Amino acid sequence: MNNSRLIIFGVIGLVIAIFTLVLVNSTFLTIDAGFRGVLFQPFGKGIDQEKTYAPGFHVLAPWNSMYIYDVREQQLEESMTVLSSNGLNIQLDLTVRVNPSFEKIGHLHEQFGENYMNTLVKPEVRSAVRNVIGRYKPEELYSTKRDEVQGLIQTNLEKTLVSNFIDLRAVLIRDIELPDKVRRAIEEKIEAEQKALKYEYILAQERKEKERILIEASAKAEANEILTQSLNDKILTEKGIEATLQLANSPNTKVIVVGGGDKGLPLILGDK
Repeated sequence: MNNSRLIIFGVIGLVIAIFTLVLVNSTFLTIDAGFRGVLFQPFGKGIDQEKTYAPGFHVLAPWNSMYIYDVREQQLEESMTVLSSNGLNIQLDLTVRVNPSFEKIGHLHEQFGENYMNTLVKPEVRSAVRNVIGRYKPEELYSTKRDEVQGLIQTNLEKTLVSNFIDLRAVLIRDIELPDKVRRAIEEKIEAEQKALKYEYILAQERKEKERILIEASAKAEANEILTQSLNDKILTEKGIEATLQLANSPNTKVIVVGGGDKGLPLILGDK
């Protein structure tokens, strides 16, 4: 009976000792805000791809390890020389902003590791830029198509990165630099086009002014014709009588001969 108790106490003591040893040697880990953890279990299934450890305090078994990932937005700045559609070298500077997908850190670690910016993001950025820039002529990149190019790069890059557990926040083209000879030729062409547009505007204004003058002259001619047609003998006689009455009432000395004028209108003599 005593032996049985000793054995039981021995087993319990051994268990307590092992538990204490494990607890003492366990890893105490704090994950800061803006970071996530991926657990590696050498005696289990390796990387736990399905579980992501959130910020806070964690206790790990001494044989396990935790990989910590910064999941805040990160910025990649690239300067590249790429070919346009007609084979000219284009110098392009752009900024790409990304962050890992919070809940897919385990998958990202398994496939690309902690250096994913260099092993995944950077090569895909270069590939997308070359693919898009190669569709355009230098003059299009320099002037009218810059926003369109930026949008296409972002669209193409987003498809690839999302499928590889990276969230793309933005693609920004900082600068597009062409060879000096090409740039001068484009600037001269743009200047010539602006001058042509200016001359076309001036001509359009002159045509409008000419049309206005012609319309005004036509209106005056039409009004005169209508007025001429409306002046018959009776209206002229009536107007003459009205004018004679107005003159007769004026303070100037005059002699009025009634019926002495043309068509029987009064004559006014001695007007002083």
